[in-house]
Amino acid sequence: MGLEQVRRDWTRLGATEPLWAVCVDPDKRDGGWDDDEFLASGRAEIDPSVSRMRDLGVHPGGGRVLDFGCGAGRLSNALAAHFDEVVGVDISEPMLAEAERLDRSGGRITFELNESPDLSRFEDDSFDLVYTDLVLQHLPPELAEGYVREFARVTRPGGVLVLGVPERVRPTFKGLVFRFLPWPLVALAQKVILRYPAPMRMHVLPAARLAELLPDSRIAGSDPYWGGDHWQHLRHYIVVGPETEAQA
Repeated sequence: MGLEQVRRDWTRLGATEPLWAVCVDPDKRDGGWDDDEFLASGRAEIDPSVSRMRDLGVHPGGGRVLDFGCGAGRLSNALAAHFDEVVGVDISEPMLAEAERLDRSGGRITFELNESPDLSRFEDDSFDLVYTDLVLQHLPPELAEGYVREFARVTRPGGVLVLGVPERVRPTFKGLVFRFLPWPLVALAQKVILRYPAPMRMHVLPAARLAELLPDSRIAGSDPYWGGDHWQHLRHYIVVGPETEAQA
């Protein structure tokens, strides 16, 4: 599975069920998400995360934020309430069209299509915060790891990465299916049984691997959150490179 397949799958998801594909809820299929409810779910994630950064002493201040895998802009809108500028990037043109429709930021968000396996469109040290949640898990592991390295490159020293990723597969029936069943069979089950418009592949990205990928950075905190009965997710707050005096 390469980047082109990821693009095709999420273009299809964005064209058919954009809000549901971002927030998979069985009760929200077939256009079940209300726009305001959908955006409120983003605030329910971002507001506590911003408070958590303050508690950890790593809040980057106002500044510029990259929302990686922004989808329909659920988190971008919430981030725009706390930061000066938000850049949302995604690989799916239909998702970005939906994000533009839902933009309530008054001009503080820019949405950009990124179809590259890197973030070369952005210069070094050009963001104060990179935020991504429930995105890297859907990418091939080597591609996800490459993006993690890119996050550190585009974030200024002392800036912050907030990465929400699966830490491990739970030893439940669903978890074991994802872990051991060949991917083509998982994809077929998602299509036939769950009626997904396109498959959603899942991978773990443990904290130990993040530490290897970001040797010059520091994980200031890792909090458990969503994961259902088949994944354990952690949200990591990572300080990039040398810290400022205020953060040390």
